[in-house]
Amino acid sequence: SSSSIMKKFSEIEISEIIEMALSDDVPFKSIEDEYGINADQIKQIMKNNISSRSYKIWRKRVKEFSTRRKFYK
Repeated sequence: SSSSIMKKFSEIEISEIIEMALSDDVPFKSIEDEYGINADQIKQIMKNNISSRSYKIWRKRVKEFSTRRKFYK
């Protein structure tokens, strides 16, 4: 299962990952370089740790940004 691949992060690391992911200035690649997780795993962390409403808003924003910026998230 994919969850076994996910290394266990501390709560502090998870909140840092979430903060980076929520930031419009931090691409997924930066998070991947720092924490060794890919975009799908980042989305999984987000899904598990923020409300589903926040998650939907975040995903929508990421999609909208992606259409405007070539190298966003």
